[in-house]
Amino acid sequence: MAFILGSGSPRRRDLLAQLGITPDAVCPPDIDETPKKGELPRVYCARIARQKAEAITAGPDDLILCADTTVALGRRIMGKPADVAEAAQFLLALSGRRHRVITSVAVRRGDRIWTRDVISAVKMKRLSDEELNAYLATDDWRGKAGGYAIQGPAGALIPWISGSFTGIVGLPLAETATLLHGAGWVQNKENAA
Repeated sequence: MAFILGSGSPRRRDLLAQLGITPDAVCPPDIDETPKKGELPRVYCARIARQKAEAITAGPDDLILCADTTVALGRRIMGKPADVAEAAQFLLALSGRRHRVITSVAVRRGDRIWTRDVISAVKMKRLSDEELNAYLATDDWRGKAGGYAIQGPAGALIPWISGSFTGIVGLPLAETATLLHGAGWVQNKENAA
């Protein structure tokens, strides 16, 4: 059984390493991640994680792990900002408010897919212009849902969370371990890092 990580995210590889797992292959799928008109954030996130898992070609016994993380402000989906102006818009919208970070995990083995959605609540402090511009200057917002990464410099902007820290980073470890176990993954010396 090969373990395939369907993500190019170095954060997800690092989180898997905390479980003692080194993927046999890393195959980020190329799918359209555009939200459907009127699609709610949780539904969107779950759909994208499942589509990623379905898009990867693998053997019948191979295990595929995919995930998707989105930031939701009410019904609004805040994906990865296209540029610094959109990152600033996202951060100003989140400033001083609570929002949700949704990470959907999909594990596929053969034709069967196991899924789990993990929703965490996050509060961002009210950002001053100086804090906003200093954070944007780090470029840490690039490629990050909602325009920030809690495990980086933006951690100083987040005074409160409720939920899964690793889920906010991009792969909720407790839930992922449970899904992998359910799919028949057994950690042993041959497939440990």
